[in-house]
Amino acid sequence: MDDPCWQLADDLGPEKILHVYNKEAGLKGIVVVDNVSAGPSIGGVRMATDVTLEECARLARAMTFKNAAAALPHGGGKSVIFADPKSDAKTKERIVRAFAVAIRDLVDYIPGPDMGTNEECMAWVKDEIGRSVGLPAQVGGIPLDEIGATGYGLVVSIKAAQKYCDVGLEGARVAVQGFGSVGQHAARFLMQEGSILVGAADSRGTTVNPDGLDVKQLIEHKHHTGTVCDFKQGQTLSCDSIIDVECDIWIPAARPDVVHMENVNRLNTKLIAEGANIPITHDAERVLAEQGVTVIPDFIANAGGVICAAVEYHNGTKSAAFGAIEDKISQNTMEMFELVKSRDTTPRVAANELAQQRVRKAMSFRRWGKQDSL
Repeated sequence: MDDPCWQLADDLGPEKILHVYNKEAGLKGIVVVDNVSAGPSIGGVRMATDVTLEECARLARAMTFKNAAAALPHGGGKSVIFADPKSDAKTKERIVRAFAVAIRDLVDYIPGPDMGTNEECMAWVKDEIGRSVGLPAQVGGIPLDEIGATGYGLVVSIKAAQKYCDVGLEGARVAVQGFGSVGQHAARFLMQEGSILVGAADSRGTTVNPDGLDVKQLIEHKHHTGTVCDFKQGQTLSCDSIIDVECDIWIPAARPDVVHMENVNRLNTKLIAEGANIPITHDAERVLAEQGVTVIPDFIANAGGVICAAVEYHNGTKSAAFGAIEDKISQNTMEMFELVKSRDTTPRVAANELAQQRVRKAMSFRRWGKQDSL
């Protein structure tokens, strides 16, 4: 069929694609519920002016695999809102609340924070419809961005990967593409392990220093100025220059497809831990594997946030969330790399196989998930 929605579908999903509009509130959005065989879907609400249906569907599938790999009782979903995340507070609140009202009856989708939204936005959603995750602590949440759950999970995955690649954390040189919440916390946790931040980038530029950047001071500079540019300890370069920074560990923590076939050969690193969802095209990942660069795929490495969200949704504590992140991501990373060794395949192929096995097993228990459905 020519319908783009059908072109996105396969035997795993998506189950639902919902377009939502509210002209008066300035809302235009899309929700993709990919697969709910294991339970109601959890996935972030992304706000940006250039999001697309395809991006939303790909991110929803990544969430299906992420939740399955983490053995959570949840499926995968995602939503996008076509708006400027830097809009004034009243405008943003109006749009987010209108979005919440529009998805009130979509009970198999549980929203969480994502790029362009935060804990405050999830509090607005919870106020409107009674369900969301990543809430502020004041309303019973475990604030993902505040505690750095995703960044912590990235470091857990990197530590587990040390056994399978020639990279140790002590003295490792790190570059972070996307110095937002995930990138900042990943850098902070890595520095606690003895690593050295040599480059960081955001949407306005890159700061580099081969001798190392003070992470605490850089975070303070970013909070004060809104960018990593003009940091006194570093040299300011273009946004794209972060790809060329020589390092041991490179962390993409921003938008999808930032590394592709046109720029993959510029990377000069040994290990990549994908802090963002789908930050590297699959063709580029294959090139990196051929070059001997170890890549920890997104839904293995960056599952800390959704694990924390699931613990919150089931009334768990912050300490329980950190324990679950440690256990699940460490185990999944090692299981994936063992499969890489035994099958002589790439991490992406191994990770997809592990996740799909778990999704299909969950589907086998559902009437409409069986291959021979009535």
